[in-house]
Amino acid sequence: QAILAPPLGLPQDPARAAAARRPTQQHRPRTPCCCRGTRAMGNCCGNRPEDQADKDEKFGNGSKDLSEGPAAKTRGCTDIVWIPIFAAAWVLFLIVTFAGMLNGNPSKLYSPRDFSGAYCGVEENWNNGPNLVNTPTLSFTMNVTSTVELLMKQAVCSAPAAKVLTEGNSFFDPLLETQEERDAYLCNCCIQPCGGCDASIAVEDFTDATALVDTMQAKLAELTDFSNAASLFSTGGANADMFSTSAFWEEATKYFNLVCVTDCSVDYTTIDGATDPRTFTYSPPKDNNLYAVWNTLLKAPSSNTMATDVSQLLNSSFTFQALPISMCPYDPQFCVPFPGVQYTELQGSSLYCTFDFAGEVVDAIGDVAASALESIGVTSITSAGVTELGKMAGDFLSAIDAFIIVSVLAFIIGIVFLVVLRFTIGICVWIAVAISVLMFVVFGALVFVMSIQCSGAGIWETGVQTSVAVVVAGTTAVSQTLTGEEVSEDCTGDCQDYRGIQKFSKNGLSCVTWDDPSRTRMSQYSSTAYPEADLEKNYCRNPYKANDTLKHDTIWCITSDELVKWEECYPIGVIIPECDDGHEIEPEEWRTILHYTSYVIWGLGGVWLIIIICMVKRINLAISLNKVAALFLARNPHIVLIPVVQAIVAIIWTLLWFLSASFLLSQVPADYTPTASYATYTEAYGTGGNCTFWSTITGETCVEGTPGMCNDQWPTGDVWKASAADCEWADGVAKCWRCSQPRYAFDWRFWVSFFVYLWNHAFNIALGQILIAMAVSLWFFTKNEEKGKLGLVPKALKIIFRYHVGSVIFGSFIVAAVQFIRYLMKYFEKQAEAQKNRIMVYVLKCVQCCIWCFEKCIKFLNKNAYIQIALTGNNFCTSARKAFFLILRNVIRFGTLAALSGIIHAIGFVFIMSATVVVGYFLMREMHDDISPFMPIVCFILVSYVVAKLYMNVFGLAVDTSLQCFLCVEEMGLGQDCVPPVLANFVKQQTSKAAVTAQASAILPAQTSTASAEL
Repeated sequence: QAILAPPLGLPQDPARAAAARRPTQQHRPRTPCCCRGTRAMGNCCGNRPEDQADKDEKFGNGSKDLSEGPAAKTRGCTDIVWIPIFAAAWVLFLIVTFAGMLNGNPSKLYSPRDFSGAYCGVEENWNNGPNLVNTPTLSFTMNVTSTVELLMKQAVCSAPAAKVLTEGNSFFDPLLETQEERDAYLCNCCIQPCGGCDASIAVEDFTDATALVDTMQAKLAELTDFSNAASLFSTGGANADMFSTSAFWEEATKYFNLVCVTDCSVDYTTIDGATDPRTFTYSPPKDNNLYAVWNTLLKAPSSNTMATDVSQLLNSSFTFQALPISMCPYDPQFCVPFPGVQYTELQGSSLYCTFDFAGEVVDAIGDVAASALESIGVTSITSAGVTELGKMAGDFLSAIDAFIIVSVLAFIIGIVFLVVLRFTIGICVWIAVAISVLMFVVFGALVFVMSIQCSGAGIWETGVQTSVAVVVAGTTAVSQTLTGEEVSEDCTGDCQDYRGIQKFSKNGLSCVTWDDPSRTRMSQYSSTAYPEADLEKNYCRNPYKANDTLKHDTIWCITSDELVKWEECYPIGVIIPECDDGHEIEPEEWRTILHYTSYVIWGLGGVWLIIIICMVKRINLAISLNKVAALFLARNPHIVLIPVVQAIVAIIWTLLWFLSASFLLSQVPADYTPTASYATYTEAYGTGGNCTFWSTITGETCVEGTPGMCNDQWPTGDVWKASAADCEWADGVAKCWRCSQPRYAFDWRFWVSFFVYLWNHAFNIALGQILIAMAVSLWFFTKNEEKGKLGLVPKALKIIFRYHVGSVIFGSFIVAAVQFIRYLMKYFEKQAEAQKNRIMVYVLKCVQCCIWCFEKCIKFLNKNAYIQIALTGNNFCTSARKAFFLILRNVIRFGTLAALSGIIHAIGFVFIMSATVVVGYFLMREMHDDISPFMPIVCFILVSYVVAKLYMNVFGLAVDTSLQCFLCVEEMGLGQDCVPPVLANFVKQQTSKAAVTAQASAILPAQTSTASAEL
C-alpha cells in the first residue's frame, strides 16, 4: 500500500486505491472452512484486537490464530534441548545396568527358601545356615505344634482332666493347688464364662477318662501311625471334624512347614526302610498358657490313680515319626511328614512341590473330594504367598500360552467396549451422574458404620450384628403390638438383673431352654441351681452366685450349635451395644464427629443433586462432546492402533526393565541383617504398639511399638526360631530367635534405573496423548463432508516427530520427577514404619498425599498442554500456560466434563478388566486345570489394566481435545462447516449470542456519537 500510495498532497486514484486494498492472489490468506458464513458478523477467525487477545489468552489471530487449522506451515521445533538430555539418561541407565549384571543374581528373587530363609540347593547359606546342597526342592512337612494344638486343648481341657486338676476326690487333692491356678485354668480353657473368652472351645467333651483316652488315642493314631493315613481324611475317621473338611485346607499355611528336601517324592512313605529313622515328642510351647498344666498332668504322681489315664495318654500318644536327616537336614520337629499327603512337582518347575494325596486316601474319600481338597490347599498356600515368587514364576511359565491369548483378547474387548460406548454414551453419562450421587450415599453410610464400630470388630461384622439386632427388635415389636404384651429389656451393670425375652445370641444363634432335660452341655446352669437368675425358657441371662469367682460381664445363653456351647447376647432394642474393649476409633469426640459427618456427607449429596439439576445444559454439552469422541473413533477406527502399540511398548519396556533391575535388587549386602541370635521373639521382631492416628491427634496415652533387631530397616528381614539343639546359650539364657535376610535391597543404582523407567513410561503415555490430540484436532477442523478421508495417524506422526518430540520429553520428565519423589517418600515411609516412628509415618503419608494430588494436577495440565501443542505448535511451557488460562476461563465446563468422564473411565476399566479376567480364568482352567489360578489371574489383571488405561486414554483424550476445539470455535466465532453435527446447536447458540453482543457494541458508539453531536 505504501508503494501504491500517491505522493503527499496529490489526489489518490480510486482504482489504485481499490487495488491496494485488495490482497494479491499470492498474499491473500486462504479462507478455511470454519470461516465461511461468518463475515456477516464482522468477526472472521477471531478478528479482534491483538492486545486484547493476548491479554485474556484467548484464541485469535497472530500467534494464536487457527484460521488455517492445526497445520504444520507455521510450526517449528520446540524444546529440542531435552533430546540430548534424554539420550544422556539412557546412557547412564545402560552403564548402571551392565555394572549390576556383573555381581547380581536374579535367581535370589525366586529361588526356593525354607522357613528360616535359607536357599534350597545351596551349600553355604547366609549366617552359617544349613547345608542344603543335596536338598534343592522346596516341599512341606507337618507343623506339629499347630496341627496338634486343638487335640492338646481337647485333652487338657476335657471334663476328666478338669476334675483331676480342679476338684480331686475324697482320696486325692486337685493337682492345681491354689484357687488362683484353678481359676486361671478354667479361664484359659474357656470352661467357664470369663473376661478372657467370648465362647467355649468348639470341641467335643467327654464324661469320663475312658472315653477321653479312647477317642484321643484314635485321633492321634491317625497322625502318628501311617497305616491309618486313609482314615485321617475320611468322613468316617476319628478326625473327620477337622481334616475331612475344606476348613483345614483353607488354612494350609498354618499346618505345614516349608522345608528343603531331596525331591518331591519325599513323604511319609519314605520312612519305611530308612536306615536312620528319627522321632519327635510333642510338648506345648513354653509361651502357651496351658504349658504348665500340660507338665502338671504329664508328671502326675503314679500313685494318683485318678490322673493315671490322662497322664499316660499324654506320655504315650504324642510321639511322631520323622524323616531321616539324609532326606530332611533339619531338627526332627521340622521333618515330621503329614500322613496321607504326598507331593508332586509343580508343573514347569522341578524345584517346587505341590499337594497330592496318596492312593489309599484317594480310594477312601474319592477322586472328586481329593481333587477339591488339593486345590483348596494349593490355593491357600499360594494366596498366603508362602511359595513366594518361585511358585508364581512356575505358574506363569505354565500358563504362558493362556497369557498370550488373553492379552490379545484384552485388545479385542477394548475395541468392543468403544463400539458399544458409541451407541450408549448418553446412557453411560446419566448412569455416571447417578453413580456420583450414589457415592455420597454409600460413603456417608460407611462413615456412619465407622462411628459405631467396636475395637477388633470388622465393618462387615458390625453391620451383621446390627442387622441381627434390628431384625430381632422389629419382630419383637410387631409381636408385642399384636399381643399387647410389653416386657422390659432394661438391665444394669453386668445385666444380672436382666429379665427380657431375648432368645438369640449376638450372631443370631438360637438359644436352648435352660431346664431342657435332654441337654447335656453345661448342665450346671438350670433354674434349680440358680433360682434367683430367673432362668426362664430359653431367654438370655447372666447367672452367677455371689461367691463365684468366674462371672461374665453381660447376658449370654447356651446355644443350639453343637460347636459353640454358649455365646453373648444383646438386650432387644440395643441396636448399637456398648463395646467391652472400647471402640475402634477413640475418643468419643471423634466418633461423634464421624457420626455427624455422615449426615454432612448425605447433605452434600443432596446439594450435589441440586447442582446437577441446575447444570443440565453443561451435562448435555458433555454428552455431545462424548458423542463427538465416539464419532471420531467410529470414523477413524485405526486410531486404536496407537494404544495397541503403546501397550506393546509398555509391556516390553517393563519386562526388560524388570530383568535389568533384578540384578540390582538381588545384591543384598552381607551386613544388611544382623547375624546374632536373640533370647526372645520381641527382641528379634520387635513389638507392635497400640497407638492409632486418633491417639496421635488427641495426645491420648498409648504404647509405642519398638523395632526388632531383624526388621529395623526396610526391606525387612524375617524371624524364625531354631530348635533347642541349635540355640545359643549366654548367662543361662537360651537364644533361639534368629534373623533371615530379605530377598532384595535398594541402593543408588536402583534409584537411577527406576527414574529412567518412570521417565520412559511417562514418555510412552505422553507420546500417545499428543498423537491422539493431533489426530483429533486435524479431524475436527476438516470439512464435515471430508471427515474420515484424511489419513490422520500418519500426518500426526509426521508433525509430532518432526517438531515436538522435545516437548513430549520435557513434559514426561516433569511427570516422572514428581512420581519419583512420591515413590521416594514411600520408601522413607517404609523405613519409618520399620523404625516404629509413627509420627514420621503420618507426616510422610500426608506428604505423599499432597504429592499425589500435585501429580494429578500436573498430569491434567500436561494433557491439556499437549492438546495446545497440537493446536498451536508452541513449546511446552507456552502451551501449558495457555492451557491453564483456558481451563481458568472455562473451569465449570472442564470440571463437569472431568467429573463425568472420570466415572465413564471407571465404567470402562470395570468392563474391560472384568471381562478380560473372567474370560482368562475360564480359558486358563480349560487349558491348565492342574495349576493354581492365582498368578495367571494376577497377570490377567495387570494386562487388562494396561489395556483399559490405554483405550480409555484414547476416548478421554478425544473428549478433551474436542472440548478445546469447541472452545476455539466459540472464542474465535467460527462458522459451522467444520463443527460435527452433534455440536452444531451449541455453536449456533454461541454464534447468536456473539452476534447480539456485536450489534450492541456497534449501536452503543453510534448512539453516543449522535448524542454528542446533538449536545
